[in-house]
This record gives sequence, C-alpha cells and structure tokens, in this order.
Amino acid sequence: MRRALIVVAAAALLALAGCGEKREGAGGSGAKLERFTVVLDYFPNADHAGIYAAKAAGDYARAGLDVRIQAPPDPAAPLKLLQAGRADLAISYEPELLLAREKTSQRDQLVSVGALVQKPLTSLMAVGGSVRTVADLKGKRVGTAGIPYQSAYLKTILQQAHVDPSTVKETNVGFDLVPAMLSGKADATLGAFWNYEGTDLQRRGRKPVILRMESLGVPTYDELVLVARRNELDEAGASRVRRFLRATAFGHERLRKDPAAGVGALLKAAKGLDRGLQEAAVRATLPVFFPRDPKRPFGYQDPAEWDRYGRWMLEHGLLKRPPDAQRALTNEFLPGQGLDPSPSETN
Repeated sequence: MRRALIVVAAAALLALAGCGEKREGAGGSGAKLERFTVVLDYFPNADHAGIYAAKAAGDYARAGLDVRIQAPPDPAAPLKLLQAGRADLAISYEPELLLAREKTSQRDQLVSVGALVQKPLTSLMAVGGSVRTVADLKGKRVGTAGIPYQSAYLKTILQQAHVDPSTVKETNVGFDLVPAMLSGKADATLGAFWNYEGTDLQRRGRKPVILRMESLGVPTYDELVLVARRNELDEAGASRVRRFLRATAFGHERLRKDPAAGVGALLKAAKGLDRGLQEAAVRATLPVFFPRDPKRPFGYQDPAEWDRYGRWMLEHGLLKRPPDAQRALTNEFLPGQGLDPSPSETN
C-alpha cells in the first residue's frame, strides 16, 4: 500500500533488522534493557522520524527498553508478524486493522494502542492541469493500488460530488501511482500520500493538485496506528507498551522542535533516502503527528471517529460485522499529562 518512491531503496533496506497516568520504572545506569521489537508498516521514511529520533536520543533506553526497529518484507506482513509473536508492536493502518480483526479467528487478538498519524494521508492527486476538482474526473481514468477500500473511497467521493461513478474508469496501477500520473497512464490517482508523494511532486515543480480524503466525504481515520496483541497486555506487557509510547511522545516533541535532527537519525538507519525530501515530508506531516486538541496526549484515538469510519466500511461491504471501536482500540497506555519530564529534562 505504500510508496513507489521508496521502493527504489528496497534492496538496501531489506537488510535492516532491526490515556493512562501510571508511572513505570525506567532503565537506570547499568540496568538491563528489555528488548522491544517494532515492525514498521513499510520501509523507513519520514512517517517514522519521531521513532528514530527517540531511539537516537536515548529516550527508549531511559525507559528501560532496547527498541529494535524492523522493516517488513512486504506491506502485508506487519500484522501477520505481530500475530505470529515475532514483534511486540506493529505499525499498520486503521482500515487494515479493522479488516484483520474481522478475518482472525480470535477477533480481539489485535488492538490499536495509539495513533502515529492522526489523519488520512491518502489523497486524490493529479498533475498536468486536466483534473483540478472531483467534477473533472468525469470521463477520466483514476489509478489506484487495487486495494478494495480505495475503490470504496473513490465511489464515495464521486457520489458526494454528484459524479456518476460509471463515467470514471478505475485502473489498478499497483504501487506505481506517481509514474502512472507522470506518464499519462492515469489522469489522477487515489492512494498516493499528500505528505510524501505530494511533497515530492511539489519539490520537483510538478504542481500537483492534492485533495484530501476527509475533505471529500470519506470519514476521517487514523492513517497509521500502533498495534499490539491484547493477550500480551498483562502487567509486564502493559508496562513495556506504556513506556514505549511515552518515549515515542518524547521523540515526536524533539521532532517538532528540530525536524532536521529526527531526519538525521532516520538517514543513519536507512541509507539512500534523500535528506531534503525527508525533511520536507516531516515538516508537512508534523501537524498530524499530534492530536488536534492539545489537551489530548500524543497517540490519542477518538472512538467516535473509529465508529463512524467502521460503519462506513460496513456500509460499503468491506466488513461483514459492525466493528467495535471500544475493543479495536485503547487509550489506556498513552502518556499521562504533567507526569513525566520533558525531553529536555531527561538529558
């Protein structure tokens, strides 16, 4: 589901392996760190810069964790690796989690413990000037990655704009969304991320038209979420998750203060990425790394929004049963407010 722009770095990156208020113990000087494995949703990129910033700054170590960050072998693997017990946490997508929870025989096995990105990154995008509004899609070709909920997004968007879906041709271009636009294979695409592909196209002077999902009639959702196994959230497991989330919040505060520092940590771990693009993408993404309400903790998930999005999936035949937001997510492990030192105080 992820970006063609990063695929060029795949060969090198495949080698990479690696609101609760309870205070948890952290690793002091000489304390043995607990290993904690996190599987990314795809290859390392700007979406993960806050995690790399936390690791480079020692936030995880101070929390008593030896965090190992792993890239998955393919975009479909993170939740499977988590279910198989090969990771403590996996980064995935809200719709993917809801689909996985319906498919698994243990429906409540997977639960989102925090939102890494608070808004949809998926967008309707076009270059060349022939498509500037949804109404312009009539008689045009729209490229998608062939993911069922992208087709449902397109249908919803067209209906909201009173465009007959039969007048628009959907074309599966796989993950080659940007090449499809630039080559003319598609007049527009649905699936490219506004913070990454959109930023890249802007930097290349291609003047993309970018229309975001939540402004086109698709219910808002958390693009990237942090998923754990519910049966591992016992006292010890809960402590590790809580400490990981608290340290990750510190990392994102560092990123907000100095995006370049977070990108530096990312580039050290993932050779071959373009610094300028990553910094620009981080700056574009910063507003949606954090809850809109400043009183909410980092990682907050809105159950009402999850319910609305889940009902939309049900209405479009993507789910067979109503999703239960109260079971699909929990905010209980998020960092409490005013309880922990700021990143600057931990140095």
